[in-house]
Amino acid sequence: MWGRLIAIVFKEMKQLSRDRMTFGMIVMIPLLQLMLFGYAINTDIRHVPAGIIDMSQTTYSRAITQTIVATQAVDFKHQYDSIEQAEKAITNGEVKAVLYLPLDLPQRLLIHPAFDSKQRPSQITRPVGQWLLDGSDTMVAATIRALRNLPLDEVANRSATMNVPTFEVVEYFNPEQRSVVNIVPGLLAVILTMTMIMFTSAAIVREQELGNMEFLIVTPVRPLELMLGKIIPYILVGLIQVAIILSAGHWIFSVPVRGGLDSLFLASFLFICASLALGLVISTIAKTQLQAMQLTIFVLMPSILLSGFMFPYEAMPIGAQWVAEALPATHFIRMVRGIVLREAQVMSLGKDALWLLGFTCIGVLLAAKRFNKHL
Repeated sequence: MWGRLIAIVFKEMKQLSRDRMTFGMIVMIPLLQLMLFGYAINTDIRHVPAGIIDMSQTTYSRAITQTIVATQAVDFKHQYDSIEQAEKAITNGEVKAVLYLPLDLPQRLLIHPAFDSKQRPSQITRPVGQWLLDGSDTMVAATIRALRNLPLDEVANRSATMNVPTFEVVEYFNPEQRSVVNIVPGLLAVILTMTMIMFTSAAIVREQELGNMEFLIVTPVRPLELMLGKIIPYILVGLIQVAIILSAGHWIFSVPVRGGLDSLFLASFLFICASLALGLVISTIAKTQLQAMQLTIFVLMPSILLSGFMFPYEAMPIGAQWVAEALPATHFIRMVRGIVLREAQVMSLGKDALWLLGFTCIGVLLAAKRFNKHL
């Protein structure tokens, strides 16, 4: 018995050593998890992209801006002239928050003595400004809310223990701060990534294992036509999944769908095509269906952790953001959250839409080039 058992173990070890793809996954998946969780994942959000409306244009407003920047919580990347411009920028995802400093800022900085109900001296004043923020991302919103009681002692004669907060906070799109509102649209991207890539990653390999490759070789079908034929049936499947997820999220969890269905359809169509094209590329690399599944997991893991689904994109280091920008899920999560939660239009999210379109074209052409009509 021991001799037979040792022979089987030796056979499996030798077979595993010859399967370079599986051996590489054994090494790379733990390293990938370690790097993602240890380096890229960070819940301490810093440098949130923000804008400012400075109606005061005084040394006080500039001092307040510098004080906020010194906290490293936000970076003021844009300046706006009106509330309407700021609201449009938040809707389009250009910034996550906008600071409004009123015209009477110097007067608001002054502390006026008063007396409470027991005739004890107290200090009352008005907030010096207002934060307008995108409340659909609960983590980012919590970071901005932490600036509500920012002490401004160095800016003016203003105590840190005040009856009134330093800034007012107005949250758009999710004032109740329900996390499910942010999760459901992101979950749509994760589910589509998993299913679409899984469907097509084994497409070519399955033909080889079933013995159908010989029939495809003798047909006049060109590689590009074969790649497109593999993609088109699953586009309808993906759109059905979109309808199921958003409908269930709306009726069960009361997640609003504010955007137009035409914009939602176009964004979903572009992402489904990009995911299917990525799956076809994987299918031309893998030699077996097991390898195709391993490569799918290898792509799915960073798509979940780096796309902004679980952890804010702004909290990631620059290197992780570069990797995230290469993933289709990152661009789709921006689009679907903008359309579903903020009523944005596809045209205002044009950069992400063009990226998905370009990714699809490159992926299909690359898969067609790698596919050879011979055994």
